Amino acid sequence: MWDELKSAPTHRVKDLGLVWDGKKKIEWVAERMKVLNAFVEELKGEAPLSGLKVGISLHLEAKTAYLAMAFKILGAEVSITSSNPLTAQDDVAAALTQHVDHVYAWRGETEKEYEENHMMILEQRPNIIVDDGADLSVYAISRGLYQGIIGVAEETTTGVKRLKALEAEGLLRFPAIAVNDAKGKYLYDNRFGSGQSVVDGIMRATNMMLGGKEAVVVGYGWVGKGVAERLRGMGARVDVVEVDPFKALEAYFDGYNVLDMSEAAKRGDVFVTCTGDVRVITGEHFKLMKDGAVLANAGHFDVEVDIRWLKDHAESFREARPNVWEFKVNGKRLYVLAEGRLVNLGAADGHPIEIMDLSFSLQLNSVIYLAENRGKLENRVYSVPPEVDESVVRKFLEVNGIRLERLTEEQEKYLKSW
Repeated sequence: MWDELKSAPTHRVKDLGLVWDGKKKIEWVAERMKVLNAFVEELKGEAPLSGLKVGISLHLEAKTAYLAMAFKILGAEVSITSSNPLTAQDDVAAALTQHVDHVYAWRGETEKEYEENHMMILEQRPNIIVDDGADLSVYAISRGLYQGIIGVAEETTTGVKRLKALEAEGLLRFPAIAVNDAKGKYLYDNRFGSGQSVVDGIMRATNMMLGGKEAVVVGYGWVGKGVAERLRGMGARVDVVEVDPFKALEAYFDGYNVLDMSEAAKRGDVFVTCTGDVRVITGEHFKLMKDGAVLANAGHFDVEVDIRWLKDHAESFREARPNVWEFKVNGKRLYVLAEGRLVNLGAADGHPIEIMDLSFSLQLNSVIYLAENRGKLENRVYSVPPEVDESVVRKFLEVNGIRLERLTEEQEKYLKSW
């Protein structure tokens, strides 16, 4: 495959005729990503990424496209694909071919096409990887194509877990920045971003009322907290399923019912998985569900809802509407959204612009940190430096006219006293 890809075209997208539609989407977010704009304006004279190649595997929608353009403005040669077969927006991918060097993505890629498009990124010999879920990093390591890679900035919880597993086994071949684990990122992105965008995806896919429904949130980490909070805000009655006693206690004190999966399966009208783990809703649970139950996934991979069991055991299957699969099980209809993939990106536009403005500003500064520290870092997973993390949040407050109070000298002295 590697030799075959060497003669492939610079861009592989579904339809270049969609450039105008994608251009409008990118222009819309460009006007609203104030933090990213401020950092680019400050840094473009220095061209901190000049001479470097940045390879990107992120969900390719308008906000991601604008981040790729920012890397290009700061001097990098930029290659990009989508980190999920269902989340590239074809019009955005088409428009982005006008602004960066290599674009390889379209919605609905087969597994083979998905792998090929990632290999096309590696064909460009990137120096820095920007990853979401760690697929590009894993391909680079497993195929022995990591020479010249000085680091990866990883966007999401699942990807950080995979990179840490590689490090534990002595297989990580380059430094990694756990962007997801930044103090700011899991607060604004995982909680507020996922909270709004997951609910948005469910509503767009189904056009159903959430008020009065019983919603089951499986997993009460930062994503689960945000999803539960927004579902309750829409009027749903929310149950939480957890394996961690501390998170279960937190959910209980936050006012949610805490149940095991078997009990929750009988009660739920809408289910949202937020665990990052495999088969948390299985055949035994499907059999207990109500007729018409809706299942959505907020985790990175399509492994949390056991779609294979449904395909093997359903009495019938049909596409009820775009992004809604209907399976009939024991005479009951169960509806799976966005093929069991990320519902907020498979059925909607992902996190709100303001959230990704923060997250992608953190990505931008993490990539610059890797560039500035080339050759100084070990092959392990690093936290985002606190000064980088704080600089993004302070910049957001600044561009939005939010002023912080300051401690007086007396107050600082008092806090340090015993």
